[in-house]
Amino acid sequence: MKWVVRIVQALLTLVFLLAGGMKLSGNPMQVTAFTEIYGYPVVFMYVVGVIEVLAAIGLFIGYWKPKVSLYSAGLLALTMAGAVLTHFQAGQGLAESVAALILLALALLVFFGYRSSLQTGS
Repeated sequence: MKWVVRIVQALLTLVFLLAGGMKLSGNPMQVTAFTEIYGYPVVFMYVVGVIEVLAAIGLFIGYWKPKVSLYSAGLLALTMAGAVLTHFQAGQGLAESVAALILLALALLVFFGYRSSLQTGS
C-alpha cells in the first residue's frame, strides 16, 4: 500500500503543478470558467492556483517529511471538494465533475495512507 500511495502522490504532484500553473498564468480558458461559468472573481482563480501549486510542492516535500504530505493532501481534498460543489452549483452534472471527483478520491487516498502510516509509525 505504501508504494501505491507514493505513486498516487507523484501523480497528484504533477497534476496540481500543471493545473495551478494554468490558473496562475491567466489561461483564458481558466479565466472564462471562473468568471463566466462559475461566477467567481478572477482573483479567486489566482488564489486557487496558489493553493494548488503550494500543495503540490508540499506533496513533493512529503517524500522526505511525511507530515507535510498529510497536510498537503488534506488541503487538496478540501480544494477538490469545493471544485465538485462548484460544478454542481453551476448546474453542471456528474459528467463535468468526474475529474474533480477522481482527484478528490486520490487526494483522500494519499491523506489516509499517510495518516495511517504516521499513526502506526511505519
